[in-house]
This record gives sequence, C-alpha cells and structure tokens, in this order.
Amino acid sequence: MQVLSTGQQIKHQQYGLGIVTESDAERTAIEFHDHGRKLFVTSLMSAELIGDAPINPVRAKRRTRKSTRRS
Repeated sequence: MQVLSTGQQIKHQQYGLGIVTESDAERTAIEFHDHGRKLFVTSLMSAELIGDAPINPVRAKRRTRKSTRRS
C-alpha cells in the first residue's frame, strides 16, 4: 500500500471504517470509529480506500491539561 493522505477514509477488514491521521513511507496511523487509533506498517497494510482525500483535512484538536495548581 502507498502513503495515504491525511483525512483519507478507509475500510479495514478487521477494524472497519477509519480516517487516516498520519502516513509516511514507514508508518500509517488511522483513527477507527469503533476501535480508536491504530498504527500500521505502511508497506504491509491492506485496506480499501473509500472516496477521495479531502482538500483541506480537519486535524484533531489536542486535549489540554487542566491546571491542578492551587492558590
């Protein structure tokens, strides 16, 4: 499998529907609807591509830590 675009939707045989969050020649990270984030070896991964990658992919926002400082 080739490097995928961020935001590309895929269907994996075991994990179901997911969205590519990162992809390079070595690793591909996919956020699955029912199974969370999974990391794959790009060259060994097999999945069905669904549609085209979005022109402007939406990046997941990072969580912020709540301050535990006391006054």
